[in-house]
Amino acid sequence: MRKPWILALLVIGCAALLNLPHAAGAKNQDPEQSRIARGYQIAPVPLNLKGRNRALVGLGSYIVNAQGGCNDCHTNPPYAPGGDPFLGQPEHINTAGYLAGGMEFGPVVSANITPDDEGKPAGVTYQEFKTYLRNGHDPDDPDEILQVMPWPVYGKMTDHDLRAIYEYLSAIPSIGPHEE
Repeated sequence: MRKPWILALLVIGCAALLNLPHAAGAKNQDPEQSRIARGYQIAPVPLNLKGRNRALVGLGSYIVNAQGGCNDCHTNPPYAPGGDPFLGQPEHINTAGYLAGGMEFGPVVSANITPDDEGKPAGVTYQEFKTYLRNGHDPDDPDEILQVMPWPVYGKMTDHDLRAIYEYLSAIPSIGPHEE
């Protein structure tokens, strides 16, 4: 006569074997790929992908739109009329002013971080962008440290993530004048 625990072990073993392909697929899936795909899903504006690294653009969109909250400070107003989730409305980003700056924080006004005529976000090179996010020095006045921008947090990001943000910002539509 067979013992009941042997049958239980066989059932558990078969269940585990049936789950192996699913578990292996989940284990081998690149988590960055899901962030890239989600970045494309949530990008509120059309993207210019010509000559750009598509993976970095998607990842940058994910960081900017799902993690960084860049729209909250760099779009004035952040939400279109009737689309403010903080008022219980279905979210609708102000795409007409998306990341074009102009939000006032006392004496500080957020910068336009859309691409300039040369395609450079905020009119700066990637190296300048990375430096600003690492050390917080105001690009318009290098002796001043940015007081509202959360650069101490963003500056801890990897170079890869900062590059992704820059690549995404270079792919969004240019809006309005850019300060030189």
